[in-house]
Amino acid sequence: MTNKTLIEEMKARVFAANLALPDAGLVKLTWGNVSEINREAGVIVIKPSGIPYNVMRVQDMVVTDLSGKLLEEGGLRPSSDLATHVELYKAFKEMNSVVHTHSKNAVTWAQAGREIPAYGTTHADTFYGVVPCTRQLTAAEVASAYELETGKVIVETFIDSGIDPLAVPGVLVYGHGPFTWGTTPQKAVENSVVLDEIAEMACVTEVVNTRVLPIPQYLLDKHFFRKHGINAYYGQK
Repeated sequence: MTNKTLIEEMKARVFAANLALPDAGLVKLTWGNVSEINREAGVIVIKPSGIPYNVMRVQDMVVTDLSGKLLEEGGLRPSSDLATHVELYKAFKEMNSVVHTHSKNAVTWAQAGREIPAYGTTHADTFYGVVPCTRQLTAAEVASAYELETGKVIVETFIDSGIDPLAVPGVLVYGHGPFTWGTTPQKAVENSVVLDEIAEMACVTEVVNTRVLPIPQYLLDKHFFRKHGINAYYGQK
């Protein structure tokens, strides 16, 4: 496969994944972006900045190198969140795609500065434990390199807490919103869908029972590992 063909295929996947966000009710206006990386080819493909979804075309997807430098002349400007995506790709080699949205339910928890506890098996099917919330960025971090520092605070959160980003494929950035990731753009979007659903479920659960506790570890283990790992048995072979 030529590099040109590879990039065109990446553009098609990233375009389709971006369109899936408003279709899933996760994005209004232009509040979201999806990217994909191919480390061997040395390229990242990401949504262009500020382009409405209903006029966006597959050829509008922006191609950069692994540091975020534009590779195609005359193209559109990349998403303003590109530096966050790049930082995540640098830190976590298992990630092949990153998604950012401002989906209402996940943002509610991010604005509250709260992690999402694992209150049920719907949560446990995708996220092996709490979905963490980062600390608040400092004024200096926001002023110096906001998007880059956003990536760094996500990485800091996972490293300091010893969280495996493959076992917990998403995060809340304090006061901002959710980022998710996956091995493909489709999977990363799916994780965004799940994250917003469990955010809503957790919020309502706390209204129904103000003293609710997370599910026990054995139930968390059962639901996560029946879908993930070498002994997974959910779905078809």
